[in-house]
Amino acid sequence: MPIRWYGPADPTDPTYRHFARIVNFTVHAALFAAINSGLWFVQELRHPWTHLGWLSLVWAGALLVHGSVVVALRPSPSP
Repeated sequence: MPIRWYGPADPTDPTYRHFARIVNFTVHAALFAAINSGLWFVQELRHPWTHLGWLSLVWAGALLVHGSVVVALRPSPSP
């Protein structure tokens, strides 16, 4: 089931902004998984790259920070 926003797109709405942050984080995580696994696959096939481990760790750290920001900026539940 795809993620959808039902209703008007209002950038001043905190729930809409949180939804946009979640979508951006999801795209970031998907790019990390696709590119990182592809780089490791190519490295194992033919070309050893000594700094690939560092790149993966730094990018995973950036992904962790991005996820922390998304969680920290979530709007409080309205009664």
